[in-house]
Amino acid sequence: MNDMPKKNLLSAQLDLSGFSEEDFVPATEDEKRQQDVMSESTTFFKDGMRKLFRNPLAVGSLVMLAVILVTIIVAPMVVPYRYEVILSVNGKRDKGAKNLAPFVYSEMEQRYIEQGGERFPHIFGTDEQCRDYFVRVIYGTRISLFVGFFASIIVLIIGMIYGSISGYMGGRTDLIMMRVVDIIYSLPDMLMVILLSVVLNERLRFPPGSFLDRLGTSMVSLFIVFGLLYWVGMARLIRGQILSIKENEYVLAARSIGAKPGRIIRRHILPNCLSVIIISTALQIPSAIFTESFLSFIGIGVKAPMPSLGSLANAAREGLQSYPYKLVFPAIFICLIVLSLNLLGDGLRDAFDPKLKR
Repeated sequence: MNDMPKKNLLSAQLDLSGFSEEDFVPATEDEKRQQDVMSESTTFFKDGMRKLFRNPLAVGSLVMLAVILVTIIVAPMVVPYRYEVILSVNGKRDKGAKNLAPFVYSEMEQRYIEQGGERFPHIFGTDEQCRDYFVRVIYGTRISLFVGFFASIIVLIIGMIYGSISGYMGGRTDLIMMRVVDIIYSLPDMLMVILLSVVLNERLRFPPGSFLDRLGTSMVSLFIVFGLLYWVGMARLIRGQILSIKENEYVLAARSIGAKPGRIIRRHILPNCLSVIIISTALQIPSAIFTESFLSFIGIGVKAPMPSLGSLANAAREGLQSYPYKLVFPAIFICLIVLSLNLLGDGLRDAFDPKLKR
């Protein structure tokens, strides 16, 4: 320190002439931590999931959906009945097991139990054709969830591709493509869904034994209806996002180095629309489930003997005064699924939408 030059007038140099070596000691670990003001490194997805799990309604919805999923997977492995098989005892059809109340056995089943046999209880009772109602509700929930998730994927794929092309190309291409969207928007949704479902159910034919044949024409027609009509909202949403994102500097830089439009959309634009895509898809699932339940309720959705929550509710409507519980069970499942998915979609919007960050 003795060799340190003296401080000149009006200089910003630190004058160390009044200090000794004991005045300069290394900082302790605690002092270093106090100076560390950098936040933990994270990603957009991790940050969104952290915020999602801080939302009690979203966490409760996830728990409810997890319970429903575990139930519809495990229950058919535990319950010995099948959704399309009429109840029988020792190979004989049990005609007395018609419209039984929950946890009630028929006379034939009671005699079988008195003779030392074991019989699994009917948790939700039975229907008018002597079939276990609990298994039918479980399989109906499976069908409704499958339709909801698969239809949402179809809407996401078609809407994302259409909206990306329209928003990125712009000009006359965007004008023509958006007029097509406006035409589809002007059609009455439910009327077109009913007409297309009826026509497709009559026209669709699949090779016997194939996967589509086992799935059924009604299920395939539902997917086609969703693919033809319900993608327009997703397309307009993604188009609006791309119109604002494609003017950013990193998109201009990608164009300047010769990147193709497809690569720019995949690698630079769509990842920045991820929050909107996740939120819209999550909110589309309950809408698809409700539409499928409505179509099955009016008789043009899933066909017998395959059950869905809507068809079960429609069948229970005839005996509403005598057996009200047959309508309560599928209605409760529909309410729980739709409410949980809506609350989860709201939680995803609050967690992943950057415009809502404070």
